[in-house]
Amino acid sequence: MSVSPARTIAFDALRRVEAEAAYASDVLHSELNASVKPEDAALATELTLGVLRWRGLLDFLLERLLGKPVSKLDLPVALALRLGLYQLRFLERVPARAAVNESVELVKRARKASAATLVNAVLRRAATETREPAERFLFPNISPVERIAILHSHPTWMVQRWLAQFGKSRTIALLEANNRPPRLTCSVHDASHRDEILGELPKFGLRIEPGQLLKTAFAVSGGSPIRTDAFRRGAISIQDEASQAVPLLLAVQLGNRVLDLCAAPGGKTPPLVRAAGENGLVIAADRHAHRLRAMRAQFERLRLSGINLVELDAQKPLPFLAQFHRILVDAPCSGTGTLARHPEIRWRLKPDQLAELHNLQAAILASALETLAPGGRLVYSTCSLEPEENEDVIAEVAQTHPHIRPAPTSEAAEALAAHLGPGVEPASLFDVAGHFRTLPGQQPSDGFFAAVLEPARG
Repeated sequence: MSVSPARTIAFDALRRVEAEAAYASDVLHSELNASVKPEDAALATELTLGVLRWRGLLDFLLERLLGKPVSKLDLPVALALRLGLYQLRFLERVPARAAVNESVELVKRARKASAATLVNAVLRRAATETREPAERFLFPNISPVERIAILHSHPTWMVQRWLAQFGKSRTIALLEANNRPPRLTCSVHDASHRDEILGELPKFGLRIEPGQLLKTAFAVSGGSPIRTDAFRRGAISIQDEASQAVPLLLAVQLGNRVLDLCAAPGGKTPPLVRAAGENGLVIAADRHAHRLRAMRAQFERLRLSGINLVELDAQKPLPFLAQFHRILVDAPCSGTGTLARHPEIRWRLKPDQLAELHNLQAAILASALETLAPGGRLVYSTCSLEPEENEDVIAEVAQTHPHIRPAPTSEAAEALAAHLGPGVEPASLFDVAGHFRTLPGQQPSDGFFAAVLEPARG
């Protein structure tokens, strides 16, 4: 019996995520080329990301049947079991026989034929329980935090800190949002031709919905925007709505000197370039040369020129003589605001890494502030929900840079106001401390944090 292309792609993608610490989105992007049928690409994506989102619950259910931890199994056997159980539990249109038999064949394909009997037996027994809610199998004395963590398939330590930070209702909404496929959102680069550009897309099979935060944003379904003429000629890009909003907080003016300090992969740089105009200066910097090369290709697609790409370590003193009117520090972070899009992060991240990231982020922010011109503006942002990476970084750096203060909330909100869609109140995107913040389950976007900083005035 042969294995379907979709299951083969998903199995191989999951193995690379586990064995090579790859990101599923990157692996799928490289594997799902034009030769893969759309229906196979859709199923491969569903299986790969679905297994990663629900891995915690899948392992809990499997360990009941195995009598031992899934981590004790050879990786190909664990992946085949997860794939099979995910199909049995979550994909109603997949026949149980296909889910079981193809998982057995995947094990054989991985040269683990000795485990075929185990996979077959465990999944056949699991198939008889799929109508039973997972909650039925929880231990009677389980703690409330562990119960939520298992049923919503997140690490217990992560759920515990979010319950303390957000409360139960917002945490449950966040967990549910993380387990749903995120909206695929795009940006229109020339707002004056928005209707014309969007009018082209349905002929490529795409269904279009307006953005829920920004005027220039829109959501697509039914196909890939990458395969459209509008994408190829640089009229649109794929980007989360909150990510699109962050560079707008800088309020770049014509002729400004602008530094995009942690620029890769480059999605936030284009609006800075357009706002600065021909007489402006934009430097996009990153630590990794290969990421700068990828950015250059992206800018060529967008027909953007005049961007100065610089390789540097942003933790160290920056090699610029001039000061910048506007600086964007989109800092490397844990990515806990993007778990719907990158579900593997939830299983990869460890609590002690937050302190390491904090130290890195504080060093980068302090370095950037040394090049901020009088009267300038700096935006520090992450796609993290964790205080260690957000408020705590701002608080620590403020102690060594007492001349820097948060911009008034009204001014930060004003920078966004002209770009927001109908009915979106700028104040709804800022917390009580004046920081820009989005939270999955509350806003239709990834979770972002941004602080708008400026030199104290006279």
